[in-house]
Amino acid sequence: MAILPAGSTVVAQWAICPQPTIKFRATNKLMTSPCCVASRINYLGAPSSSLFSGESLRALSSVGSSQTSHYRRGARFMVRADSDYYSVLGVSKNASKAEIKSAYRKLARNYHPDVNKEPDAETKFKEISNAYEVLSDDEKRSIYDRYGEAGLKGAGVGMGDFSNPFDLFESLFEGMGGMGGMGGMGGMGGRGSRTRAVDGQDEYYNLVLNFKEAVFGVEKEIEISRLESCGTCNGSGAKPGTKPSRCSTCGGQGQVISSARTPLGVFQQVTTCSSCAGTGETSTPCNTCSGDGRVRRTKRISLKVPAGVDSGSRLRVRNEGNAGRRGGSPGDLFVIIEVIPDPILKRDDTNILYTCKVSYIDAILGTTIKVPTVDGMVDLKIPAGTQPNTTLVMAKKGVPLLNKNNIRGDQLVRVQVEIPKRLSSDERKLIEELADLSKGKAASRR
Repeated sequence: MAILPAGSTVVAQWAICPQPTIKFRATNKLMTSPCCVASRINYLGAPSSSLFSGESLRALSSVGSSQTSHYRRGARFMVRADSDYYSVLGVSKNASKAEIKSAYRKLARNYHPDVNKEPDAETKFKEISNAYEVLSDDEKRSIYDRYGEAGLKGAGVGMGDFSNPFDLFESLFEGMGGMGGMGGMGGMGGRGSRTRAVDGQDEYYNLVLNFKEAVFGVEKEIEISRLESCGTCNGSGAKPGTKPSRCSTCGGQGQVISSARTPLGVFQQVTTCSSCAGTGETSTPCNTCSGDGRVRRTKRISLKVPAGVDSGSRLRVRNEGNAGRRGGSPGDLFVIIEVIPDPILKRDDTNILYTCKVSYIDAILGTTIKVPTVDGMVDLKIPAGTQPNTTLVMAKKGVPLLNKNNIRGDQLVRVQVEIPKRLSSDERKLIEELADLSKGKAASRR
């Protein structure tokens, strides 16, 4: 316990424990002036004091000044450290170096981003690595046991000053086959993240069909251009006979980490290395593919278009897209359908619409006419007394349901009745006689 003299009226007691919790108590004689609280905290953060760093105590100073109006006799406030490294590794505070190392190996295997695909796995992995780096170093562990994270910051080894966690992982598992001890995961580890396979991109092709081809389906042969694995270097991108070397820019990690110190702490930004494109290795590029591992070639593909497609339909042909890199799976080919409209027959989902014209005589007496359909010309019976704009249904003469050829829509025929604008004298005479006959019928009914 450190007791700091502050005149005859003020005594500040600091209870410093190995736990990541630091308590501040104010005795009954604690002065309520904000300047006194701030001055005592600043005293501890002075260059002569190695207990806490200036950044840590500036935060405490702001707490003291903002809460002054709420102090009462016997008041107490508490500042908690961010984490407990022993709890992070799941070991006791008396754990030996061997126990700490064993705990780290187990947790690092479980949370390495190459193995654990959970969103917070990488953050947890870095937290485990930071905890291990402190507790595996006698000097850092001693400072942490006495003063917690604040002591590490004051000693210049605080958060953000740790080495790359993937470097730490690789150095610890070096000579052990990476993560080969985890059955079924051999070969993974720090290096696995740099040589991770990259799947190929999808390719797209626009296919134009006429109306009947879209209705009944068709088999087409198309020619596409895509990236295929380079035969000269077998997709490695390296010139045959040469060996890749570790990238000097990122040290073989495939990522570059930049740090920036701010009033809130040290922030790290991880970006893909531009020198090696994230592979962690550099090599003499292949003359055929210029180091990409892929070359663009054309290929003819036989494509079967199902019945019932329409403009905007997409057909997916698996594994016919661009080749992947470093053993990645190829992409897919997506065929976008565009249908040329028919000038006579109109499509409405699975139905086909058609409009026919009949004379008023045929509408009155009834008749049979020829109607075009996707199956050819078909006879359609116009019933006697058909009214203008009547819709007649030709069952199962429409479009097959996509992927269900046994189910078809209908063809809907709209009847338009033509009324002549001019009549001959004989026609007019007959119409007048018909009108008189209709009037006589109406009178007899009355």
